Amino acid sequence: MGTSEKRSTAMFKVLSYLAKRDGMATEEFVDYYENHHVPLILSVGPVPTVYKRHYLHHGDAVDVGAGEIDFDVVTEVAFPDRSAFTSWMEAVGTGDVGDRVAADEARFLDRSRTRACVVHDYVTTRD
Repeated sequence: MGTSEKRSTAMFKVLSYLAKRDGMATEEFVDYYENHHVPLILSVGPVPTVYKRHYLHHGDAVDVGAGEIDFDVVTEVAFPDRSAFTSWMEAVGTGDVGDRVAADEARFLDRSRTRACVVHDYVTTRD
């Protein structure tokens, strides 16, 4: 059996690297994000096609360069295209809603450490 690799071009995808607020326990961070922030985001704008949170398991033997990792979750959002992403950003990031989202993020994130980037997927599968 061989493998095949294909670039997925069907979606516009952004990864955000987010750090929890100083002094916040990991369990508290995950709980707040999942039970407060996610419902808020889903209630104030268009729902992303994909909205995943990948929480880091710090201290695992598999970690490489752990001392350089300065974030606690990688958040993935995907939309059909850049225009849909832009509409979502305008809905959740501007006006009264944007103020509400920013205030909520300040409750559990160190917003000064937030980083984000657009990514393109290449997927390798086993034939």
